[in-house]
Amino acid sequence: MTPAEFVLPPAKESRALMLAAASAVILAAVWIFQAFGYAPCELCLTQRYAFYAAVPLALLTAIASRFTHGLARAGFALLAVVFAANAALAAYHVGVEQHWWAGPTACTGGPGSLDVSDLVKAVNSSKVVRCDEVQLRIAGFSLAGWNVVASAVLAVYAALAARL
Repeated sequence: MTPAEFVLPPAKESRALMLAAASAVILAAVWIFQAFGYAPCELCLTQRYAFYAAVPLALLTAIASRFTHGLARAGFALLAVVFAANAALAAYHVGVEQHWWAGPTACTGGPGSLDVSDLVKAVNSSKVVRCDEVQLRIAGFSLAGWNVVASAVLAVYAALAARL
């Protein structure tokens, strides 16, 4: 088996299983970071939805690839769209972290219309993880930055799998 066949195997089922495995590994990684005390912000949690959706969708695509080429191709195309949208969301999050643009007021501390007593109650009842503050950098990238890379690579992979 050549390295190219290992990365992009000829069997559609194998390609779909690789996408499912990659999504599961990414989810496991973020759960491990969370277990070590890196609490996710609202945008981080939203970015996980793509991977939660990708695992069963990729498994269904693997099953469909056994029966019909068209359904498998549609599954790969849908996976490509899911990952591309997630890459865009993660890029937005990186921009929020870099203060290039404002993020959601729920996690960036924008002004609100609460009175002082409501504000005190809110502060005492919950700890908000800010979307505009990087908690962890790995090789210079925040986790949102790594999500841009991972989601973009998976989107390209799924698009190639749909074409082949």
